[in-house]
Amino acid sequence: MDAVLSGRDVLCIMPTGAGKSVCYQVPALASEGTTLVISPLISLMKDQVQTLCAAGVPAAYINSSLTYGQYLRVVRNAAEGRYKLIYAAPERLLSEEFCAIWNTCRLSVLTVDEAHCVSQWGQDFRPSYLKIIEFVNRLPQRPVVAAFTATAASQVREDIRNLLKLRDPYQCVTGFDRPNLYFGVLKPKKKKDALLDLLREYQDRSGIVYCLSRKLVEDVCDMLRENGYPATRYHAGLEPEERQENQDDFLFDRKPIMVATNAFGMGIDKSNVSFVIHYNMPTDLESYYQEAGRAGRDGAPADCVLLFSPSDYHTCLRLITPDEPNPELTPEQQAVLLDRAKKRLSAMYEYGNSGDCLRSRILRYFGEKGQERCENCSNCLSNHVKRDVTVDIQKLLSCIRRSGEIYGGAVVISVHRGVMSPKIKEKGLDQISTWSIMKENTADYLWKLIAYCLDNGLIEKEETYSSLSVTPEGWDFLKNGGQRFMDLPEDFPVVSVSEPASKKSAKLQKKDPVEPVNEALYNVLKELRKTLAEQEGLPPYVVATNVLLNEMCIHLPKTEEEMLSIHGMGKVRFEQYGRAFLTAILKWCGEETHTEGEKMHPSEKKNGTAVQTAVRKKQTSDTKENKDGGGVPWTAEEDAALREEAVLYTLLEICRRHNRSSLDVFARMQILGLSGMKD
Repeated sequence: MDAVLSGRDVLCIMPTGAGKSVCYQVPALASEGTTLVISPLISLMKDQVQTLCAAGVPAAYINSSLTYGQYLRVVRNAAEGRYKLIYAAPERLLSEEFCAIWNTCRLSVLTVDEAHCVSQWGQDFRPSYLKIIEFVNRLPQRPVVAAFTATAASQVREDIRNLLKLRDPYQCVTGFDRPNLYFGVLKPKKKKDALLDLLREYQDRSGIVYCLSRKLVEDVCDMLRENGYPATRYHAGLEPEERQENQDDFLFDRKPIMVATNAFGMGIDKSNVSFVIHYNMPTDLESYYQEAGRAGRDGAPADCVLLFSPSDYHTCLRLITPDEPNPELTPEQQAVLLDRAKKRLSAMYEYGNSGDCLRSRILRYFGEKGQERCENCSNCLSNHVKRDVTVDIQKLLSCIRRSGEIYGGAVVISVHRGVMSPKIKEKGLDQISTWSIMKENTADYLWKLIAYCLDNGLIEKEETYSSLSVTPEGWDFLKNGGQRFMDLPEDFPVVSVSEPASKKSAKLQKKDPVEPVNEALYNVLKELRKTLAEQEGLPPYVVATNVLLNEMCIHLPKTEEEMLSIHGMGKVRFEQYGRAFLTAILKWCGEETHTEGEKMHPSEKKNGTAVQTAVRKKQTSDTKENKDGGGVPWTAEEDAALREEAVLYTLLEICRRHNRSSLDVFARMQILGLSGMKD
């Protein structure tokens, strides 16, 4: 924030939920002029603008969801400098109408959200992001340029600096670790059964289940509904109206389980997501960590579980291989992109097969050094034993060498275990000396050996065909020997006579999520939050997060000052919702409320409507004071503003902007002949 306010460019890498939005929203409020936020998704823009407007910040978005009339009105207001923040997609940057805004409106800061999209090394490369610097060059005066993203390895960060032409940027990399997140990998024989087992554990909690394809989303969502789970779905094949309705059902907790493709989630600031389950392996660790990071945004413990299957690799490979060439890219660029995508896929696959600390593996991928054991992932929570794998690795390397170093892991493992197939018969691999040399070992164990050898530089994988070859280090080990040990879970099936053990047992050893300190009061406050949210037309987490509700239960505030001292309860939130929560807490504690300068009548306590009565009294008071403008007259400036706001904001948003009651605003709109507010 200090860097942006001092006029310096910024490159900020912060994990999902760490507060990137605040880092450009606060400077926008403290600066002259307008901040333009380049954002890749309509849902992201809507969510951010809705939250800002609810907090009283003048903000708007420009995208295809606006009617032409709304678009013209926003453009005119923007040109007059009425907004502190404007959100737009990169595709809109070079339109003449959009560029004309900035001839009269001062653009103080250009914020590039999801900045990794500018890099061809990134998992979400979008050619339209390359237009950003063209837009900057057309501006009358260069603004501060601030780039933000959650997941960017070193090469991506370098691309962001160069392609956005950042000038001596202040670089902030806060660290990728999210200590409140538990990471788990399960290798179930039947994924649907494993998913149902997990959801039984996550009863009454909100979460996301990610699937690789639209068909899987449909199948999994139907299966959950048939088993009594309140699930909804989201993918690009649905009509926009249904996608929006399903997203709202999830945000408002009407359907707490969302089954979706990766089209869902970017910019969705739902704080009470307590689990993210990947039904399939994603195509890269960047995507996995970004999607998993949508859990636990409120800081509470949350679970990120991958249901891993080796066959997912081939499904992902098909997904990253384009059916048709991209006309915006040269053949050389497309070849480079595919090669990089395969490298990222290999890293993701190795994560699923890893036997070491999952958190440390993620951190190493992003250039950080984690602890050897985090004690909050499925691998660390399994009881491990050191196994001498020296001879087994020698057998593995020898088999790779003797088979010509042209086959992938699946073929090598089949040769080791003596599993015949037409391909093996055709190539004569059943005749080499290492045929069935490890027939007593499980395939899972051999995959672990391959992952160990890849991690330790003894073998390498060719990206196009995934063929394995022995490195110079591996060849030196074959010739000169040396002991090698590998950590394995105590019950890991090394030999085939053992029934493969599920990692479920490790999963159950993790710490349980923090339960409310006072469950009965917590439920009262949760119900009040739901009522307030429905009245305001907002998702419940915007009114108050689960963590904030729990803090109220812990501290039991009795006065306004005590309520304001609770982290997360600012002045604006208190004026909007805090008084109602304070009234409920006082009632719960058996004390009389003085939040409105008067005591409650005993009958109000008795009939259990103290909260509603207190809120109703204040609404009645406001109405009497302002009805038809009788209390505070409307000014000409307010009337002019009301005409502009009528089609841009909801009635509640307009009430907040003018600090008037809904009846006062509605009556004035009737007098001015205004109709048709935003839904």
